[in-house]
Amino acid sequence: MMQFTDIINGITSAAKQKIDLPSGWGQGRALFGGLTAGIAWQHAQHGAAAEQDLRALTISFVAPVQPGAAELHRRILREGKNVTQIAVEIIQEDNVVLSALATYGRSRQSAVTITDMPTASIPPKEQGPAFPNHPLIPEFTHFFDYRVSVGGLPFSGNKSRSFGGWMRFRDEQQPITIGSFLGLVDAWPPALLQHLKEPAPASSLTWTIEFPAPLPACSTHDWWQYEAYIDHAADGYGHTHAHIWDYTGKLVAISRQTVTVFG
Repeated sequence: MMQFTDIINGITSAAKQKIDLPSGWGQGRALFGGLTAGIAWQHAQHGAAAEQDLRALTISFVAPVQPGAAELHRRILREGKNVTQIAVEIIQEDNVVLSALATYGRSRQSAVTITDMPTASIPPKEQGPAFPNHPLIPEFTHFFDYRVSVGGLPFSGNKSRSFGGWMRFRDEQQPITIGSFLGLVDAWPPALLQHLKEPAPASSLTWTIEFPAPLPACSTHDWWQYEAYIDHAADGYGHTHAHIWDYTGKLVAISRQTVTVFG
């Protein structure tokens, strides 16, 4: 079974290239969204200037991505002195199945400096259960460790608006990159699922993740903290935002998702 990092590292610098998406990373009827997001980031990264950091990544999950043959297309929409915008598409059978926009920006002096950020208040991981070993648990989750210490497990009927806990890759021990970090963050199911009392499908429509600063020098096997909050949910759609901290409690990313739920 291919490891997450090996899959990401297989993406070359070519603006257009054919790839083979692996099996074993299923998420319902599609490939795990965190993996496809990581692939899109790696493709964009090859077109970015070295002195510009990723500031935001917006992904639209247009259609279910399937294992097997796919194409990657990258376009630099604009490359400026300070900011570069890069579009990436994953294409299968001549249809766009994922579209991403990566925004890179160079650090520069500014009169505005506001660095107070939300602090982590996640209960210790020892207080949270892991995901159960159950046939309904998506295939890809076996690559991750979870401790759900905020809210409740999916389909538990817990009515909390907050959901999260601790996460890490189960076996991989590699330096963390944006690509593997995307896999960690998207490994969490939508916060809405804890409200349900029986299994029902759900999926992300759009995902935007922002990075206030470069990632710390950590490992994929280190524990990371995650807490999502449901801003609004009705009519089969939910809108959530999340904060992600490293194991010391330093904020490293801000995430927002629009999700569908069929329950």
